[in-house]
Amino acid sequence: MHPKIQVLFRHRSMEMGGVEKVLIDLLENLPREIFDITLFLTLNQGELRNYIPKDINVITFQKGKEDMSKNKLLKTLQMIKRSLILLFYRKKPKLLYKKIIKKDFDIEIAPTYAEFENILSSPLKSRKIAWFHTDVSYDPDQKRVLNRIHNLKKFDWVIFGSKQTRDVIKDLYHIDYPKSSVIYNSIKINEVKEKALEFPIDYNHHPIFSSMGRLHSRKNYHTLMKIHRRLLDEGLIHAIAVIGGGNEMENLKRQARELDVEKTFLLLDTQTNPYPYIKNSDYFVLPSESESYPLTIGEVMALNIPIISTDVGGIPEMIDHQTDGYLVKPDENSIYEGMKIFLTNPEIVKKIKYNTEKGVEKFDNQKIYDAVTSVFLNQYHLNNEGS
Repeated sequence: MHPKIQVLFRHRSMEMGGVEKVLIDLLENLPREIFDITLFLTLNQGELRNYIPKDINVITFQKGKEDMSKNKLLKTLQMIKRSLILLFYRKKPKLLYKKIIKKDFDIEIAPTYAEFENILSSPLKSRKIAWFHTDVSYDPDQKRVLNRIHNLKKFDWVIFGSKQTRDVIKDLYHIDYPKSSVIYNSIKINEVKEKALEFPIDYNHHPIFSSMGRLHSRKNYHTLMKIHRRLLDEGLIHAIAVIGGGNEMENLKRQARELDVEKTFLLLDTQTNPYPYIKNSDYFVLPSESESYPLTIGEVMALNIPIISTDVGGIPEMIDHQTDGYLVKPDENSIYEGMKIFLTNPEIVKKIKYNTEKGVEKFDNQKIYDAVTSVFLNQYHLNNEGS
């Protein structure tokens, strides 16, 4: 019997997010008879750390905020100490591997661009794989974009989360990645359906649009709120429930007060199980300015909720316009027109709702796990051939 292939995933922390959900799913489903998997968390932090499979080797480096002192002064001192330790080891990767990681690996993986430099600075003679989920066309910081796409060239293999994610780099920067593949993120259809029934949600307002995502400016919730106000002013009564937390929360709360929509634009914060909130809504709206291949689209389809989404990133690879969803441009007027159609044209909504039942068949998770396994095996064999 051949020894198992030693695989290391490096990630910052496990706050609720799309990349973290993808990572958990991979950790659950990559074949144990082939791989011995270790997860290195820089911070032992986030709601999803409790969802890491028990048979995964987990190395945590620094305490998360949840495990720090409740005393404000002491917590500040702990945060400063943590930052200094992280800075020290970032500059001395060999020491980090020697004293903290303490193991050799055949393959090292950066699940997101935040880990690119950490993996590339690894002293191990491993094959290095990057995952990239980001639509670079919406990032105004050209220095940051160029740093990321040039770092991708240094990896032995790159997995892109959608075809568009890779194509847009070629279109804008004329850079090809011959050592790469497109592998979509898996979507747990049956699990989503089960979780959606765990508890009832009774909204005070109907019809209601649900939405889910981190509260970041590029998610465009500030624009969605303006659209909500416009539709109300036209007499189109509805509400919007946004599931997610993030650094835009206070700005959105302030905007809701200014627009007088606090009772109809509901900011529900992060939910460990968001699916009952979606299942009990009438429609779903995704207003993002940029995405890659968002799990949310497939999850909402699984719950048979009609979707309006911006046509960014890999979303057109997931939704057939006016068949199993409705695509709009990522600007205020386009999103407004799409939502207005949903509120005034029940026949289009009925057609989309009917077709989502068929639409979910396009998400085949086993093919995804097999494709990832194949990439890892190929890289492992290339490493052995070169040694």
